Amino acid sequence: MNINEIKKEFPIFDKKINGKNLVYLDSANSSQKPKSVIKAVNDFYSHHFANVGRGIYSLAANASEMYENTRTELKKFINCPEDGEIVFTKNSTESLNLVASCFGEKFINEGDEIISTELEHHANYVPWHFLRKKKKKAVIKFIPIDDDGNLQIEKLNELITNKTKIISVTHMSNVTGTIVDLKKIKEIADEKNIPVCVDGTQGAAHLNIDVKDLDCDFYAFSGHKMYGPTGVGLLYAKYKWLEAFGPFIGGGGMIDFVSKDDVAYAKGVWKFEAGTMPTAEVVALKESVNFINSIGKENIFKHEDGLKDYAIDTLKKNNAVIFVGSPKNQGSVFSFNIKDIHSHDVSTIFDQEGVAVRGGHHCCQILHDRLNVNSSVRVSFGVYNNKEDIDVLNEAIKKCQKIFS
Repeated sequence: MNINEIKKEFPIFDKKINGKNLVYLDSANSSQKPKSVIKAVNDFYSHHFANVGRGIYSLAANASEMYENTRTELKKFINCPEDGEIVFTKNSTESLNLVASCFGEKFINEGDEIISTELEHHANYVPWHFLRKKKKKAVIKFIPIDDDGNLQIEKLNELITNKTKIISVTHMSNVTGTIVDLKKIKEIADEKNIPVCVDGTQGAAHLNIDVKDLDCDFYAFSGHKMYGPTGVGLLYAKYKWLEAFGPFIGGGGMIDFVSKDDVAYAKGVWKFEAGTMPTAEVVALKESVNFINSIGKENIFKHEDGLKDYAIDTLKKNNAVIFVGSPKNQGSVFSFNIKDIHSHDVSTIFDQEGVAVRGGHHCCQILHDRLNVNSSVRVSFGVYNNKEDIDVLNEAIKKCQKIFS
C-alpha cells in the first residue's frame, strides 16, 4: 500500500486548515470521499438521472439497474446469504429504527425485555427506548462493561428470561474501539431462540463483515462511514423478518396494489423502500465498495490497526493523557482526555494545528457515565492516515498542555 498515492485520491486533502495540512482523525464520525465516489454522484446526475422503479423508458430502466447493481455488490461485500436481503435506508440510525419499530410492533408486548449493552451509540438505544416509554412498556436490560471497556458477555445468561424478545448490540464501540464477540452472543441467544440485531456502523467500516458466518438476524450500517456518500444506509435482514414485518413507512414504490378499501404491500426489500430513494448516493456507494475492494479490506484494516497501536504507544508516554478504556480486542478507534483540559478545548486547539478530532460524548452518554467521564477526545483512522498524522497529533497535545499550564 502506498498511502501517499491513496491519499491523492481524496480531494479534501488539498485543503489547508488554518494554514496547516489537514490531519483528519474523525473517520468514525464520517470518512472522507475518494474521487471515484464524488465522480459517480456527479456522473449519475449529469448523464443517468431518472427515478428508479417507476418508468419503463430507457433512462429510468438504466437508473433502476444501476441502483440494483449496488445492492448486488453490497450483498457480496458482507457475504449476504440467499435467504437474506439488503434494504436501503438513509443511515444506520434509520435502519435500527426500522428494526425496533417493526419488530416492536409485532413481537413486543408490555413487560417484554430487550437486551442491549453499556457500549451502545444512542442510535441503538433510543429506538428501543421508544418501545419502553411510548408504545409497549418494554424493559431494557444492559450487558455491563468492565473498567477497561470490555463487554462482560459472561453475564448475558443471567439477564435472559422467558420475557427476552431480542438482543441488540454494537459490533464495535465508536468510543473505546471495543470489538464485541458477536458469535459468542449469537451462541447464547440461539440456546433460547432469541434474535440478534447488530449495529455495524463501525464494524462495516473497520472489520471484515460476513453476515452468513455471524448468522445475526439484522446488521445495520451506513455508507458515509465507508468512504461512501451521506444519505444512504443499509439494513441486512434475514428474509423471514422482511416477510413477517409490516411496512416501516408508507407511500409510493412499496405497494402491490391500492384500492379504496385496502392496500397490499410489495414483497421483500421493496416493502421498506417507500418514496423516492437517494438514488445517486446508492449508485455512488457501489464505487466506495469498489474503492475498498481495490485496496483490499484486509490491507486497510491491518493498516488502521497498526496506526492505532502506534498512536496509543506514542500517547502513553505522556502522563497527562488519560485513556477512556483499554479493551483487549480493539478496533481502530480510541478516546482519551488530557488532564484538567476539557475535550472541547482540546479539539479547538487541535483544529488550529489542522487536526480534526471529535470532542464530546460521541452519542454514548451511558458509556461515558459508566466510566465516570463527562466527555472525551476521540481519534479514529481511515486508509488515508499515516504515522506522520499521529506525530502531528502528539505535538498538538503538547501545545494544549503548554497553553493550559
